[in-house]
Amino acid sequence: MSKARDVQIHDQAEEDQLNTTINTTPLVDVMLVLLIIFLVTIPVILKVAPVHLPNVRNIATQTKPENIVIAVTADGTVYYNNVATDIALVRGKLADSLRAGIASGLIPEVHIRGDRDSRFQDIGRVILACQQAGIPKVGFITEPHNDEAN
Repeated sequence: MSKARDVQIHDQAEEDQLNTTINTTPLVDVMLVLLIIFLVTIPVILKVAPVHLPNVRNIATQTKPENIVIAVTADGTVYYNNVATDIALVRGKLADSLRAGIASGLIPEVHIRGDRDSRFQDIGRVILACQQAGIPKVGFITEPHNDEAN
């Protein structure tokens, strides 16, 4: 009987030892609940400026005599009203056109036709010239959607 009693005492001693491992199940449960709370409340808290975005539509370009068309080819050549022009002269011509337009009461618009293979830097120079000349309205001429393979 003493052996049975020793085994029973030994089993009880093992049960009485402290469990030193951390039970992470409650921690995971709490973190999941917090995550769900944050996911639900963030869209409510997030404040976005109320902006009505424009609808997409294609407006035909109205060609007016005072409008200026500047074309930039793939090799960087600049055409001012279909005449090849050095980019250094474009700013002066734009300023002259703006002064003439203000005198006549018709402020010119600049329409830029950039080749799709042209470098952004070449078109950027034209935009800079328009800004320096004080042109208030600059637009880009594009083609409608084209399914042509590149």
